[in-house]
Amino acid sequence: MKILSFADLINICKEQNKTIWEIAEIEESALEEMNVDAVRLRVLENLIAMREAITNGLKSDEKSISNWCGDDCLKLSRGYKIRPAIFGSIFEKITKYAIATAEENLRMGRIVACPTAGSCGIVPSVIIAVAEERQIAEEEQINALLTSGVIGLMVSNKVQLAGAVAGCQAECGVASAMAAGALAQMLGGNVNEVLQAAALAMKNILGLTCDPVCGLVEVPCIKRNAFLAVHAVTAAELALCGVESKIPIDEVVDTLKITGQLMSPLLKETAKGGLAQTKTAIKLEKKLFKKNF
Repeated sequence: MKILSFADLINICKEQNKTIWEIAEIEESALEEMNVDAVRLRVLENLIAMREAITNGLKSDEKSISNWCGDDCLKLSRGYKIRPAIFGSIFEKITKYAIATAEENLRMGRIVACPTAGSCGIVPSVIIAVAEERQIAEEEQINALLTSGVIGLMVSNKVQLAGAVAGCQAECGVASAMAAGALAQMLGGNVNEVLQAAALAMKNILGLTCDPVCGLVEVPCIKRNAFLAVHAVTAAELALCGVESKIPIDEVVDTLKITGQLMSPLLKETAKGGLAQTKTAIKLEKKLFKKNF
């Protein structure tokens, strides 16, 4: 099947009376020349890798080479024991899991890029935290992950998912859309609700710059994973209550691409603009390079 846009995906789902994840596993089965069970096993392996990244991230407080990051997840864990989060235990898990995964990435641990390494904590934290709290079966988690993959694939048909191309809207922003769609699927949403969740998440993060301090995937990248994971939950909640994006998702993707083209190169992973050029960031850069070279 030729699926190049979300409109194509919607039509195929209607014609075949299938969900997004069912179309995803059929397509992957044909592409990789393997049966559907083998496809689902591969997705499960990714899900397990995500769980392991969270587990390892939660246990470690090893700092990065810059010594700026690596212990924020530990701070959250300690802080929530003293003062539980206002939004409850699911919020606590999502924020901890998102940062734990992102910190595991900076330690060069094993993570699943979804869609990129810099945005690796968003999809796992949402799927796994909610599944744990709501006791959602592993099969449903696999379906959610398949759904998120299709959303990322559809966006990538039009724009490269890289901060160097379109800013962080194409990394953490798209990851948030993927997580929103995955969550809507996992909570029983239909095709329209799943894609409305993705559209709401994506359109409300348009213009997000990629401005890593010292060019490292640390500041502001790691904490951004937690913020955008919560952003995804908001989008899913809205969509499941019938709130819709007035702009169709394909047009949101087109706008993301255009916004990326209009964005200054200084704000696309070059570390020559934005937060990376604040007084504090410049001081940190001088200190880091002087120390290590």
